[in-house]
Amino acid sequence: MDKATLLDRVGATGEERMLLANLLDRATQAQHRNIPTATEFLTPQEQALARDLLAIAHYGQDRYCFFGGYESAQRCVAVFLPDWMEPEQAMDEANLTCLRGKHREELTHRDVLGSLMGMGIERERIGDILIGDGHCDLIVSASLGDYLLQSWCSAGREKVTVSQIEFDQLHIPEQKVQIVKDTVMSLRLDAVAASGFSTSRGKMTTLVQGGKVQVNYKECAKADKLLQAGDEVSVRGLGKMKLSQIGGLSKKGRTGIVIERYL
Repeated sequence: MDKATLLDRVGATGEERMLLANLLDRATQAQHRNIPTATEFLTPQEQALARDLLAIAHYGQDRYCFFGGYESAQRCVAVFLPDWMEPEQAMDEANLTCLRGKHREELTHRDVLGSLMGMGIERERIGDILIGDGHCDLIVSASLGDYLLQSWCSAGREKVTVSQIEFDQLHIPEQKVQIVKDTVMSLRLDAVAASGFSTSRGKMTTLVQGGKVQVNYKECAKADKLLQAGDEVSVRGLGKMKLSQIGGLSKKGRTGIVIERYL
């Protein structure tokens, strides 16, 4: 199957089509030239599209992985491995580096990202930005590390002192979640999401049909889509949740569920 047909099959258009075409080129290069290759940082939505594309292309799951510096990273690079390289070596081929910026006053994610973008740095070269107390940790392309060590000195009105750190030194903020236990008549998207976000099923159906809901980072306009354990649902204006567990049926025929709502 040629590249154009693959991109048509996954439904890629515009900038997404260009991004995925480049991803296919990297995958082909790793196979044909027998060398490891990696992309720039991909958003969770782009990673979902990439997985669909690689599945359609029958690209072996043991020949690529996504790595963003730590296990739960949102922004990741796709690393493609030749046959002679083991998946455990992918981290070394991702070409990433970690930096820590220390500052006195509190900074937000927007402050830090804005300062980096103001330096003319492309967003695709910056991974997750982890905000801590008096410091912020960055995962960036290795080629960008030396430049930031020498040139990044402020964010907002705050002075920033930058140093390089190892992956295992990253300060990863704890994800706060609210556990919601409920029963639903079915595992339809509108029913489960209404429970997770404490709203009516009718309102959730309207949000789904209005294109404001994503399931596993892909827009879903079908309110009757059946969810599975592990599925993540994002609703514009309401936040994000995960259907973490599906239980048995109650005497009234309702299904028990456990939802993690991210705060």
